[in-house]
Amino acid sequence: MPAIRHPAAREVDPVSAYQDQRVVVTGAGGGIGAALAHRFAAEGATVVVNDLDPAKAAAVAAAIGARAIPVPGDASAIVAEAREALGGTVDVYCANAGLASGGDAFADEAVWEAAWDTNVMAHVRAARALLPDWLERESGRFVSTVSAAGLLTMIGAAPYSVTKHGALAFAEWLSLTYRHRGVQVHAICPQGVRTDMLTAAGSAGELVLAPTAIEPEAVADALFDGMEKGRFLILPHPEVADFYAARATEPDRWLSGMNHLQQKWETR
Repeated sequence: MPAIRHPAAREVDPVSAYQDQRVVVTGAGGGIGAALAHRFAAEGATVVVNDLDPAKAAAVAAAIGARAIPVPGDASAIVAEAREALGGTVDVYCANAGLASGGDAFADEAVWEAAWDTNVMAHVRAARALLPDWLERESGRFVSTVSAAGLLTMIGAAPYSVTKHGALAFAEWLSLTYRHRGVQVHAICPQGVRTDMLTAAGSAGELVLAPTAIEPEAVADALFDGMEKGRFLILPHPEVADFYAARATEPDRWLSGMNHLQQKWETR
């Protein structure tokens, strides 16, 4: 495996678009969230590192250094505290915290409710808290970590797939509603990423995601490239665009292909 590039080691571009920006990253105790926090700080931003686990938030913030502030807690309810920690303003909000809930249609109601609350409603609550200020000053950026499952689906994970579709739908709605008022929205939709979430996906993840899995830093690279180019949809795995097009134009053929994958998983 190639050596992992540490994003904090990058030299700060003095004319970076994110110099002195105030950024919040939820679910930043590891994986994609930690990579995003490191990258924004390396670009000159001050970053609130949020995670439900206080020790993880503190560890990532300490690794970043002076440009990071740990604010642990539930991602659904940290906007006010994060804004205060950043001196009164949030310029970029990365709704990255997510719950990789497996299970089928028979999964417990509590599993469905937790997935909906974390993967969708946390984004809605953050937007409610952020939009009044953003619309008043006609500037703000909302980054939603969705997953390719939100564009496609994921075998063995009905609650995850359904709620990630919901996260994408909300991000789309934010973009089409407020882009003319200065609010920029991006939806990150990677396939496999080498994180604890991939490990937790078990045999389904090994079959579908692991073969093309990338490092979290590659996701951060894709986001920054997409932000520079003004793209809504961020695809760290470019092939997802072809899968998404096939799903839209030949749905029965696509569903048949996914069903063959389901059968292969069931017989592993």
